[in-house]
Amino acid sequence: MKKSKLMAASVIAGAALTLGSVTGAVAHDRKGDRGAGLTKILGGLVAKGTLTQAQVDAVTKAMEDLRAAGKAAHDAMRAAHIKVITDTLGITEADLTARMKAGETLATIAGAKKDALIAALVAFHTKQIDGAVTAGKMTADQATKLKANLKDRVTAGVERLEGPGKGFGHHKGMMGGKGHGHGPRA
Repeated sequence: MKKSKLMAASVIAGAALTLGSVTGAVAHDRKGDRGAGLTKILGGLVAKGTLTQAQVDAVTKAMEDLRAAGKAAHDAMRAAHIKVITDTLGITEADLTARMKAGETLATIAGAKKDALIAALVAFHTKQIDGAVTAGKMTADQATKLKANLKDRVTAGVERLEGPGKGFGHHKGMMGGKGHGHGPRA
């Protein structure tokens, strides 16, 4: 089972609720090479007189605003995800992060509450997916595919050990292994 399947269940639902993958990638303008192609295209259109610099600035601002909104939505989704874990386990986020950085899995941290944690995370992801369908951001067929084997993927994520120093924010089992929001897109 791929490491990124759990990421697909949580982040795709969150990303679908906030912004499309193309807009999200383009909105990273001026951040390394991401968006450089769009900047070049827009600059060329200004040079040809097709667009004014003011129009380009307005497009750029709209993309930056969309990126900021997407980041805020992602951060809120991550906070809600962590809250499900900490509320279910009765621990603080600081304790959770410290224990994961020390090399413990969520299963180890959960102990006797492991089944309750898995159930809570499955319910959380299911609610996110259902919300995306209700909002028209995802089809029922896409939701069905994301829900397929959701419990197995959550269980694998809870049991996965990524090693010391990874912490919660970069735990591959829960966040897809590439940091925040860089997992596969549907």
